[in-house]
Amino acid sequence: MPNTKSATKQVRVTASNRERNKAARSRVKTSLHRAAKAINEQTPEEARSEAISAVSALDKAAEKGIMHPNKAARQKSRLMKKLGKAQPAKGK
Repeated sequence: MPNTKSATKQVRVTASNRERNKAARSRVKTSLHRAAKAINEQTPEEARSEAISAVSALDKAAEKGIMHPNKAARQKSRLMKKLGKAQPAKGK
């Protein structure tokens, strides 16, 4: 229980930040799940668009400090690796 006015305010601020961060983390998880599902279902165009939106969500979360930048980079790398393996190579 806070003892001072400033501590009381800090409790309110922390609660609102926690709600905002929770929503952003949920958005990231949802976009990653959608991208993985699209990749597994072998729908190349949908998988590509979902992967792009997942990368965007990861970048936004890392930029706002909700997620560590290295974690976001690691997840993006793993997602792109899955996407690359699922889609046939173009060229040659």
